[in-house]
Amino acid sequence: MKKIHILVADDDKAIRLVLETALKRSGFDVTLTENAAGLWKCVQENFADVIITDVVMPDANAFELIPKIKKINTDIPIIVMSAQNTLMTAIKANELGAFEYIPKPFNIAELSNIINRSINENKKVIEGENFDSPDGFPLIGRSKPMQEVYRVMARLMNSDLTVLITGESGTGKELIAKALHEFGSRKDSTFVAINMAAIPKDLIESELFGHEKGAFTGAIEKKIGKFQIADGGTLFLDEIGDMPIDAQTRLLRVLQEGEFLTVGGTSPIKTNVRIIAATNKSLTDQIKLGAFREDLYYRINVIPIMLPPLRDRKDDLPALVNHFMATNVLDDNTNRIEQDAINYIKNYDWPGNIRELENFIKRLITLYPNEIISLDIIKNEFSQADNKNYDAYSKQPRSLEDHVKSYLSKYSIEDFSDGDEGLYHKVLVQFEKPIINFVMESTKGNQIKASRILGLNRNTLRKKLRIYNADLSKN
Repeated sequence: MKKIHILVADDDKAIRLVLETALKRSGFDVTLTENAAGLWKCVQENFADVIITDVVMPDANAFELIPKIKKINTDIPIIVMSAQNTLMTAIKANELGAFEYIPKPFNIAELSNIINRSINENKKVIEGENFDSPDGFPLIGRSKPMQEVYRVMARLMNSDLTVLITGESGTGKELIAKALHEFGSRKDSTFVAINMAAIPKDLIESELFGHEKGAFTGAIEKKIGKFQIADGGTLFLDEIGDMPIDAQTRLLRVLQEGEFLTVGGTSPIKTNVRIIAATNKSLTDQIKLGAFREDLYYRINVIPIMLPPLRDRKDDLPALVNHFMATNVLDDNTNRIEQDAINYIKNYDWPGNIRELENFIKRLITLYPNEIISLDIIKNEFSQADNKNYDAYSKQPRSLEDHVKSYLSKYSIEDFSDGDEGLYHKVLVQFEKPIINFVMESTKGNQIKASRILGLNRNTLRKKLRIYNADLSKN
């Protein structure tokens, strides 16, 4: 069997030595070079099976060499490393035909897996033209969690696959959807966004598919739906977990057959729309509750992108703060934020995520024009917000266990006498009642379905419903 020869190009001696040791230990032949000239010379001699290269080298940029390398050897896998960890770096590497992009610092085991995959896969890459990063690109951050997002997005830029973006409210799901559209094959067509949670449920089908004149009370004229408006482009379905079941059924038919009927219409309308959906809910939980169609879930969850909350990417906070300070400046106001203030901000968990951070920065700019934003100002703003102090904000419970601990902290053992009903019973009642009511409301009072979801015997459920005075109207 032929031994695999790997060419490593990086001007960092320590990285070259680490890679040489690790790759040789894995059984590969390795050649090292510290600049682009050495890389190009080795490529011309045509002995490498895989190339691993840094983007920035002393004498050139690897992105300038990749198209030339591809002209000599179209199929050679090129793995690009970079400390310039942005989405645009990942996109550019993908556009130029790199097999994979990995941010520095990298994991040796992960790199080894990528090398083995590059050898085993016959991956067809698309050569791209020069790709310039636009000013004002909306995605900010180079943290490790965002690197994973960028890598998935980079692979999707030449694809029309359906995408499901999940993440908490305020994490920037619509920005991800817009980036996929604006740097994808449909960038010259329309991007249409619709928020399912913001539209009355009885009007969602009309908004999506349009309606005919007289189709229902109030339909005084014909309406064009979002599917027709987005034809040839991208339709972003935000908060898809709030879509009514009837509308889900119609959406599924569109995805399966590529056509739809307007409300009150009789002639099918062909559609060519890329669907990008987003939700802050667990759709698998919604499926268990009967609130979301399982077959639709598998249709839209072709490529999942999980967007991390801001508390999991705090390394990005300084860049985000500076970005919002620059983009929200009022008139000729100039503001600067001290490093101590930024460090203080990083200790807060930001439950409202990027949206909350942006609004916070807007408030600072408005209240303190032409001032240096100091640590004292930040502390004052945190203490004023919602009459809670900074410590309360930075320790917000996020799991059920945390909430229970927080609740119990209000009591002491002395609060319960021997004749009392007991702490366990008090907590159990306060836990059971809302969860039973939640399931009963979600199943529209169907006790058979509710008992199955709760894992309770139906008689037990009926007894608890009587205790909690819940609705017994549906059997």
